[in-house]
Amino acid sequence: MNIPLLIVICYIIALFAISAFARKLAAKGSEDFILAGRKLTTPLVAVTITGLAIGGASTIGVSEQAYNVGLAAGWYNVAWAAGAIVMGLVAAARYRSLNISTVPELFEKFYDTKGRVICVIGQIIIQLVITSLQYVAGGAILAALLPEIFTFKSGMLVSAIVFISITFIGGMWSAGLSNLLNVALIYLGTTIAAIMSIVGQGGLNTIRLELPAEVPYLHPINGLGWIVIAGWFAVMITQVLSLQGTVQISCGAKDEKSARRGFIIGGMLMIPIGFLSALMGIAAKVAFPDISATLALPKIIMSLNPVIAGLTLAALWAADVSTACNLLLGSATLFSQDIYKRFIRPDSTEKHFMLITKASICVLGLLTLFMAFTVVGILKTLLIGLSLTTAFTVVFLFTIFTPGLCRKNSAFYTTLAGMLVLILWQFVPAIRILPHVIYLEWLVCVSVFLLMPLLDKRPIHNIGMLNPGDSIS
Repeated sequence: MNIPLLIVICYIIALFAISAFARKLAAKGSEDFILAGRKLTTPLVAVTITGLAIGGASTIGVSEQAYNVGLAAGWYNVAWAAGAIVMGLVAAARYRSLNISTVPELFEKFYDTKGRVICVIGQIIIQLVITSLQYVAGGAILAALLPEIFTFKSGMLVSAIVFISITFIGGMWSAGLSNLLNVALIYLGTTIAAIMSIVGQGGLNTIRLELPAEVPYLHPINGLGWIVIAGWFAVMITQVLSLQGTVQISCGAKDEKSARRGFIIGGMLMIPIGFLSALMGIAAKVAFPDISATLALPKIIMSLNPVIAGLTLAALWAADVSTACNLLLGSATLFSQDIYKRFIRPDSTEKHFMLITKASICVLGLLTLFMAFTVVGILKTLLIGLSLTTAFTVVFLFTIFTPGLCRKNSAFYTTLAGMLVLILWQFVPAIRILPHVIYLEWLVCVSVFLLMPLLDKRPIHNIGMLNPGDSIS
């Protein structure tokens, strides 16, 4: 009997059962599908943002990094957690109070149409890049879990089918409700697996003796250094404040208090998983010194008791599902809300708009699968893509806290500058004068935004909506 296979089948059945229930909740209208009817409670917000964070990058990606650099890779999740907590303290309630669905919608509400257009282009690119990484992680999990059935690529294909189907069926309700199960299982499975992985290799002292001496595997910082870790914090705090996937969760909250508290609690839930995944990556270095780093976590788990191994890997795969669902839904919402309904067919009926949103999920899901076959290095790709959120975060923060400095063209030109910086960083090595592109993004985007009042005297729209007293109670 193939116990891991049975566990995976049970997970798939459970996910589709949850989605079938979610479908009933999401069938009332487009707002119920893309924002859960703005009814997400504090626990649902917390597990949804945690599920978004604990996907491929925070598990497979961290283990891949830890396989090469050690325990310091776990700081990636702490950086994600810091971003979620800052979002809860600073922005989540504000987004909810504005009663919007997308970041580009905010851009047009306060700035202009071209700001909305350039924002939706950038947001969709980011969302698609991150979604494609979930297929890579899903493929790695299934290939290690069931090597007699799946190759790495066929595992990605099956992951894509499940990701797209779950999102198509239940929308935001699927993401929220499935994460009640996923987060509990990921905690249980990862904790048990980390302990047994260390014990199975003879304990930390034995592992320390068998690890390559030239890399400080068990030091919490030195494997990467503070410069790299600080870059992670800069990237993650920046992206959480303005990425469509995170903003959509805050917009779907029941009220401002639920949005704020949910993000803070979710941030705290994220922290342990990174270091647990890193420990398993280190154990894998001792047990399997010559495997691909991407397969580090699945391999070490599959060396454990079959029930624990199957449960843990299936939980990781399920967490991947929740991450991909949220991201796919965000991408589809951007297209249907900010492109199709805004520019192609403004008079869309509720039924037609829902149809377009679901069709977008399918098309964008297939596009991200194609992208997944070209991804190399999960964390590296993710961090480069997320740096583009700097412009959106700068615009949001200035809009909320210093609207007097905002001008009609500020959003467009700040976003354009952010895109140009990322392109130049990739193709013109001479401009890489700072440790990470995120620092240059902040420098350029803030400078461009502050320059705009000298060139454009037209204030933004709807400043009255930004009264802090109306936004946060």
